[in-house]
Amino acid sequence: MGSIPQRRSRNWRSLAALAAGGVLITATACSTPEAGGGGEDGGKEGPFTIGVSNGFIGSEWREQMLATLQKDFDEYKSDGVVDELVVESADVDVNGQIKQIRNLIKSDVDAIIVNPNSPTALDKVFGEAADQGIKIVAIDQAVESKDVTNVVIDQGEWASISAEWLAEEVGDGGEIIAVNGIDGHPANEARWEGAKKVFDDAGVKVAANDYGNWDQATGQQVTKDLLASHPDVDGIFVQDGMALGAFQALESEKKVGDIAITGEARVGFMKRWQEQREGDGDFTSIGVPNPPSVSVSALHVVVRMLEGKKFGDSLEGNSVYLPIPETVTDENFDEQFDAVKDEPDTYAVDHSVTAKEADDYFQ
Repeated sequence: MGSIPQRRSRNWRSLAALAAGGVLITATACSTPEAGGGGEDGGKEGPFTIGVSNGFIGSEWREQMLATLQKDFDEYKSDGVVDELVVESADVDVNGQIKQIRNLIKSDVDAIIVNPNSPTALDKVFGEAADQGIKIVAIDQAVESKDVTNVVIDQGEWASISAEWLAEEVGDGGEIIAVNGIDGHPANEARWEGAKKVFDDAGVKVAANDYGNWDQATGQQVTKDLLASHPDVDGIFVQDGMALGAFQALESEKKVGDIAITGEARVGFMKRWQEQREGDGDFTSIGVPNPPSVSVSALHVVVRMLEGKKFGDSLEGNSVYLPIPETVTDENFDEQFDAVKDEPDTYAVDHSVTAKEADDYFQ
């Protein structure tokens, strides 16, 4: 696992405001007639047009994901490798995301980077894109379609890291509540499967599990409601995007330090963590980064696919698994916080593979 990078621009929020609105065109030039396809069946001539299908806009994480992608796309554009970034970004269900992807196919993109709303329900439209020679890369959560290459962290492993910490804090026989993401969402399901296995193996009882939709305010209310029903629990398992809200619920109940809580590698939560470290409270936590710049890692990969490079041993089934960045703990907190403390509260500790590291995924 690498150290936390410090190179991301602090203007990501202004870029995100542009990207979140719908279709974003970075140049008026169309892709060349030869563009489209590529990958293991032979590369095509660029510059390439890249499409993005983002089916959920209810979190700052997604804004950061789009903004960092735009920044690195512009670097490829300056080298003449790509020409347009076409972004379909809206809060949609599966049918809405199918429409997004069909819009991208009609836009004559050469590749699609998709953050999918389902592991299987998009298979048909993925097939339609693949039939047009379009390369498809899924990020943030894996899909099953063999027409897609997943470029993801292992979400089950991600959740297991926090779950193992919490299980050790509450001990065998401890009782916890869980505040998870969106019910049925592939990343949420993979995370909870990984965390629940840890708790079962450790003899930790899950008294209740509810969903906060990766939203701080909702996560705060859900935590408050669960605590009202289960006031004597020993710990709270909460996913990123909601940990600050869950912490605030603990504050309102005057239980900070009494109930163990998993945290998040985001500036807002880390600030509260820092306040506790400087005070007299007996507070400890953990923050496992879920890097929004997985979009950038995917861009590096899909460009190489379009250029005709073939995967090496890095491909496991249809997935390339990215390293999970270094976990934020009490032991390394000062160094980690110092690297991001000037970012907005919503900023998530970030990391992407470099272009050179992406080369290592290929023969």
